[in-house]
Amino acid sequence: MSSDTLIDANWLDYSLVAIYFGFVLGIGVMARRSVSDSIDFFLSGRSLPAWVTGLAFISANLGAVEIMGMSANGAQLGLPTFHYFWVGAVPAMLFLGVVMMPFYYGSKVRSVPEFMFRRFGTGAHLVNAISFAVAQLLIAGVNLALLAGIVRALLGWPIWVSLIVAGAVVLSYITLGGLSAAIYNEVLQFFVIVASLLPLTLIGLNRVGGWDGLTDKISAASAGASSASDAPPAAQQLNAWPGQALSGFDSPILSVVGIVFGLGFVLSFGYWTTNFVEVQRAMASDSISAARKTPIIGAFPKMFVPFIVIVPGMVSAVLVAEMIELKDGGTPTGGASGDVTYNDALLLLMRDVLPNGLLGLAIAGLLAAFMAGMAANISAFNTVFSYDLWQRYIRKDHSDDYYLRIGRLATVGATVIAIFTAQIALGYDNVMNYLQTLFGFFNAPLFATFILGMFWKRMTPTAGWVGLVAGTLSAIAVDRTAAAGVFELSGQGVAFLAASVAFVVDIVLSVVVSLVTKPKPAEELRGLVYSETPREDRTDPHEASYPWYRRTAPLAGIALAMVIVLNFAF
Repeated sequence: MSSDTLIDANWLDYSLVAIYFGFVLGIGVMARRSVSDSIDFFLSGRSLPAWVTGLAFISANLGAVEIMGMSANGAQLGLPTFHYFWVGAVPAMLFLGVVMMPFYYGSKVRSVPEFMFRRFGTGAHLVNAISFAVAQLLIAGVNLALLAGIVRALLGWPIWVSLIVAGAVVLSYITLGGLSAAIYNEVLQFFVIVASLLPLTLIGLNRVGGWDGLTDKISAASAGASSASDAPPAAQQLNAWPGQALSGFDSPILSVVGIVFGLGFVLSFGYWTTNFVEVQRAMASDSISAARKTPIIGAFPKMFVPFIVIVPGMVSAVLVAEMIELKDGGTPTGGASGDVTYNDALLLLMRDVLPNGLLGLAIAGLLAAFMAGMAANISAFNTVFSYDLWQRYIRKDHSDDYYLRIGRLATVGATVIAIFTAQIALGYDNVMNYLQTLFGFFNAPLFATFILGMFWKRMTPTAGWVGLVAGTLSAIAVDRTAAAGVFELSGQGVAFLAASVAFVVDIVLSVVVSLVTKPKPAEELRGLVYSETPREDRTDPHEASYPWYRRTAPLAGIALAMVIVLNFAF
């Protein structure tokens, strides 16, 4: 292996990566032909079938953050990481499909902030649009930092060169084809990611002697750990519940409450039901029935993603020399960004167990994941920037061509800014910690405002923006108080606590402010509030004639039953 690269790839691996890049750019060029106006560019002309948007829904979330962050968590914490999927994703995805998607799709809004504008007016809309835009630039930076880490590991380039090259590739296909290019690439990326991570998981498990061998090795490492190690005890790593390693609470009861309320309700519902990156994929579908089924179809593969993402992280922690040293409290060198961190778990496992050829496929899969995540952030950012900020507050009543041009310029600007925000992400040894913090700041208060406004018609426009601002500030206050050392929680406990505080503060203030300010007249709330929206506006008239496996409710019921079984099994 050469001294300046982490992974020893050969011509076969590089050829596979080059073929993959050819496909990605080809999809961008082909999608360009179908972009004639801004709805085509930003929402794919609302023309895609449910299976395409369903796979894109998962792939948009299966970015660098998910793959590197979850494998890092797997290496560090073990099985409690499964909660991000079975408690922290699937239930909220089903709720989005069954309850909330009819409001988004039926109201014909082009973004989540636009829905906020119709429900609460300018104040809440402006706060939401700005905070969402900032969050996307920060999260795109996370994806870009990890993408550049791969390029550096593969080619030995300096990190800043890797950042620019990685950004340029993503930029080229979104600028060409808009959301259609992003979505069709996400479907391709989903299959590439699974095809690359499944062999890694199977070969890795085989090397450690299967599941029993893995559990034995984790128990042995825990029993012989040095005093410098901060790894949780083996019993906590090998059981998902009560999950103290993840929540940071010593008490099993508080840990379960923290995971179910903090992660399973506030962070999870806040992310999946109000995050325009995800919702945008469902909005691109061709009917209200397809829009509702998008997150439900996505829930089925989502349940099984932990087995190809978290398990390799756990294998890496007992098989890779550098990871064993790191987990035992050492500081090994030779990671993607210098010293080895938990974020390197997957890369180092690929280096140690994959033969050439499979290594090229795995690298293509990781590049696919990072580009899917970053493209999702940037395609959501350009929509919100163009429609919700530029068109509404800066230049109204211009031609459609003008806003299409602004969208493409916003894409370029976002990519350049992401190169700088990537530097922040490089300062975290586990990107999941950084990400959960961002979600607590931006998504938890938004979900509180959203859910109260959707089910309580008395909630007023003033309460909308006051709750959002107060919730965000309270989450930041909790995070900064913990950073100053006033209190301590391990794992991602601080992020869960900040999100929970933001949610409660937002709800309480929104109720108080609503009771002393004037609500909107009921006739203006049709399509925006549950009680004021007739059933026929919320359902597809054709759905009753479909076979059961194409209907929303039966599919959601099956998914829910499966995820309950998985929670009990592990």
